[in-house]
Amino acid sequence: RPASLVGIRLPDGETKVLRSSTRAEVPRGVISAPEAVTWKNTKGLDVHGFFYPPTNADFTGPEGELPPLLVLSHGGPTGMSPPGFRPANQYWTSRGFAILDVNYGGSAGFGRAYRERLRGTWGLVDVDDCATGALAMADAGRADRSRLAIRGGSAGGYTTLSALTFTDVFAAGASHFGVGDLEALAKETHKFESRYLDGLIGPYPEARDVYVERSPVHHVDRISSPLILFQGADDKVVPPNQAEAMADAVRRKGLPVAHIVFEGEGHGFRKASSQKRSLEAELGFYARIFGFTPADDIEPVPIDNLP
Repeated sequence: RPASLVGIRLPDGETKVLRSSTRAEVPRGVISAPEAVTWKNTKGLDVHGFFYPPTNADFTGPEGELPPLLVLSHGGPTGMSPPGFRPANQYWTSRGFAILDVNYGGSAGFGRAYRERLRGTWGLVDVDDCATGALAMADAGRADRSRLAIRGGSAGGYTTLSALTFTDVFAAGASHFGVGDLEALAKETHKFESRYLDGLIGPYPEARDVYVERSPVHHVDRISSPLILFQGADDKVVPPNQAEAMADAVRRKGLPVAHIVFEGEGHGFRKASSQKRSLEAELGFYARIFGFTPADDIEPVPIDNLP
């Protein structure tokens, strides 16, 4: 039972569980265990992450076919993504996706020099590390090169949008309350993070040109991949107009795009119904883009510009 446990170890070596954080039981046959992986980015520096292979004891993929890969770009951006049991990861791996959870340069947990890689380079280092990681997994024969996708929320959503804009590695992406316009974020975000961007990009407005240059919304002509965006209507950290502007820009270019707004949600979805819908809608989106039929009974996702 994958859960947080409170227990005691008895004299005979057995463990007695006193309290569990959940009563949910997950069959071992659908649990994908993380594997620590390392690859080189374009500067030849080591990048770290965790690979979760597709795992489901009741199903196997078509013979000779590699799985689609979902690259995860964590939020923060100076946080980290540790290994462990996360139901959302198992949702994807039990449905045939491989996952690469990237701790790009700037992530905590790998020493000061690693953390300092993101100083002034947000939108560059993180994007490169995610893109090279996806390619490394494909080159190693662990993922289908033609079905590489990237997803992330908040700062990870910015990395996702930037990767879709400034690289040609990914065939699709999902931004959850992600940043498309850095200048708008600098002007409108909440007080707690009002100077966070100084160290990641540069002081605003002195470095305004850099903010514009690294904002995906200003370079939508370079996007060549379908995109789905999820947003909370009451988000005070990344205002909803960010997702609206990005969706409008992609729509005008004629690319497949879906934009789902959850009323009563802020920065991150708290309602079970919102979490469930966002996961299923994202799976449905990939199904339409990659051309497969999910086993789940999913409410159709409205996608503009889909042939």
